[in-house]
Amino acid sequence: MASRVDHEYDYLFKIVLIGDSGVGKSNILSRFTRNEFCLESKSTIGVEFATRTLQIEGKTVKAQIWDTAGQERYRAITSAYYRGAVGAFLVYDITKKQTFDNVQRWLRELRDHADSNIVIMMTGNKSDLNHLRAVAEEDGQTLAEKEGLSFLETSALEALNIEKAFQTILTEIHQIISKKALAAQEAAASTAVPGQGTTINVSDSSGNAKRGGCCSS
Repeated sequence: MASRVDHEYDYLFKIVLIGDSGVGKSNILSRFTRNEFCLESKSTIGVEFATRTLQIEGKTVKAQIWDTAGQERYRAITSAYYRGAVGAFLVYDITKKQTFDNVQRWLRELRDHADSNIVIMMTGNKSDLNHLRAVAEEDGQTLAEKEGLSFLETSALEALNIEKAFQTILTEIHQIISKKALAAQEAAASTAVPGQGTTINVSDSSGNAKRGGCCSS
């Protein structure tokens, strides 16, 4: 889903939200895409998604954010859910230790079903409930570093670090895509052979000899 298009936006990136039921995935989605928060939000049934377009390093990026049900009975649909995803938020609730303990299981599932190059950010949500904290921020940071993930604590209620989290992951994805595109261009340029329908006038004194030729890339 890291596809290139020519009109409204430059890139379309599919990002998935995973984690136990009740950790706040749906509110992270609604806060980022609509700047809304619903205290009475119900458990997600199946899959839903929303989009938001923003500027990343001078490019217009359309982020397609997918939210899935965390309950076990919906797990059968999730392998298709990961298809095409270039980024993932692995969310736990800082007030519920069990949701943090399950991070490793979600990480295994993600690595089993998603692309090996997927960019993952671990997110400790509900940081506004610090007085009910059951998972230390240091513990989240330590696990993220051990697994090679980005890490931020967020609050969908207070809109804390939600924008920063998405900007961080989208920028990282864009940088990876850009490097791949550049490497592909360089590889194509190095294998280009003159004489395949292209005439290069080496005596052109105007300095434009290479323009339009095979070496212009």
